[in-house]
Parts: sequence; C-alpha cells; structure tokens
Amino acid sequence: MSQTSIPPALTGQPGAPAELTVIIVSYNTRDLTLKCLETLFENTHEARAHVVVLDNASSDGSAEAVAEHFPQVELIASSENHGFAKANNLVAAEAKTDWLLLLNPDTEVHPRAIDNLLAFAKSRPLAGITGGRTVFPDGSLNAASCWMRITPWSVFCITTGLTAAFRGSVLFNPEGMGDWPRNTVREVDIVVGCFLMIPRSLWDELGGFDLKYFMYGEEADLCLRAGAKGYRPAITPDAQIMHLVGASSGKVARKTVMVARARVTLLRQHWPRWQVPLGLGMMWLWGAVRRGASAVLALSGSERRRANAGKWREIWAARKDWLTGYRDEA
Repeated sequence: MSQTSIPPALTGQPGAPAELTVIIVSYNTRDLTLKCLETLFENTHEARAHVVVLDNASSDGSAEAVAEHFPQVELIASSENHGFAKANNLVAAEAKTDWLLLLNPDTEVHPRAIDNLLAFAKSRPLAGITGGRTVFPDGSLNAASCWMRITPWSVFCITTGLTAAFRGSVLFNPEGMGDWPRNTVREVDIVVGCFLMIPRSLWDELGGFDLKYFMYGEEADLCLRAGAKGYRPAITPDAQIMHLVGASSGKVARKTVMVARARVTLLRQHWPRWQVPLGLGMMWLWGAVRRGASAVLALSGSERRRANAGKWREIWAARKDWLTGYRDEA
C-alpha cells in the first residue's frame, strides 16, 4: 500500500479514493476466505473500500488462491504466523484511509452490511468502535458479535454453571446479555473483532491491539481502553454477516486454553488490583470443577463423556499457562 497516497477504492464508487480499509487476516481458511471476499465484493455498493488480506503462513494454498481469484485485493503473504493481533496491526499501520474494518475470513457479508455499518459509525462518533449482528449459516442468531465486560459476578456465574444453565438470563449471563437478540441498536462494552469498525485516528490513539494477545481477548482489551477514554462502543442490527466462529482455532481444548488465558489477562489488566486474586481463584475453580466432574461422568463408559474428560484433562494440565495469562514479552 502506498505510503503517500490514499489507495483507490476497490468496492463502492469506481475511481473514487478509498475511505475504508478492510483488513482480513487468514490462516488455513482457503475456501472460507474466498467466499468471504466473494460476498464482500458482491454486497458492498457504497462504501469506498480498499481490501487487504494478510495470510499468516497458511499451508493450504490460501495466499495463492486469493492472488488467483481476487487480483484486485492487496495480498500480503507472510512467511510466519503473526497471530491475529500483530497481523492486524501491521496492515493498519500502513492504512491511509479514515476508517478501518476488521473482518474475519470465516464470515460472509450480507447485502449492504459494510455500507450500513460505515454509515452507522459515521452517525455515532461517540461510539468510537462499532459492529453489527452475526448469524450462523442457517440464519439463526450468533450472539457472539459483542459482549459486556468480565466482572466478578460474571466469572462467578460461569464458574458455578449458572451461565450455562440460564443462557437467556441477563442476570446469570451478563457478559452475553442473555435477554437481547441483537435486533436493536445498543451500546456494549466489547465489539468482537470478526466485524469491527473503528476510525483510524482512534486506532492510532489506542496504539492498535496490545501484542501480548496472540489470539483472543485483543478486541476486548481494545474496546475497554476506548471505553476508558469515554467512547461507548455500539452495535447495529442493520449490518449483518454470517460468522462460523473459530474456523482457524484448531482443537477445542487448545482454543479453551487460549480463551481462558486471554480472560485471565483481561481481568489482570482491567480489574482493580484488589479484585484480581478473587478472579484468579474463581478461574482456578472453574477448571478444577470441570476437570473433576468430567472424570466422574466418564466412568459411565460413554464415548462422548470420555472425550469430554480428555478435553478437560488437557485444559487442567495447562492451568499454569492460563492462570498466568499473557505477558508483555509474549
């Protein structure tokens, strides 16, 4: 991307300068990335966007396929896996447009989703960070487009199983806002990085993603830091995409460990210092209870329960890592 000029728009009004840089970070998601790009170009009509794909050293031919099928896309074929946070930072650092959109490769853009999200973001400058509504391939709601912050109460509910038992309760599922079907405009604490729009000036002010987060938690940290500056992130139902969730995350146990490690890092970084030991204790209990319960249930001989016990055995064995969290040198 040029260092001195705004890149030409590849979607929206032909010949006009781009106002938005769409950043897609891919890793072994060849077919999904191609479908994401196909729907992006088909369904974006007004937003003048320059599209950049950074491929994190995929081994499935992702970079070659993007180059072949979408020559209009700026492709960065990395020889190493930078992770989600660093890869986005690298592309954003070179962007010259006023707006940035982070878009996961395991998404499909619905009609006018990006057009509507950009218009929404422009209309709510105090939001700072904005996002849309996500659904699964069958059209059902994927509630994981946004969250409220982690609190001692929310960790207690997750640890004790109250959140799992009462997903539709805002009291027992406060992070997930269990009673809200994402069908109205609403301020939230966290917009998920699968579909996150931010002015480039705010991204620069915040310093982008904190690189201690290799994967998971980086967008929560970014939004919480924006909130500390007075911004109020918001969601609009008029910008909708399909999101598969976790298409490049690997095994379930590994993903759970990474999410737990990110959650510990967030509570260490954003909770008052006196609350941190309480949070760590509940996180330890969260793992211990599930490890013990799964082992007991596995005695029934059920193949599914034995597999679940194996998952939690692996997660519990890695407890030193996730209870430590990510460090600045990571």
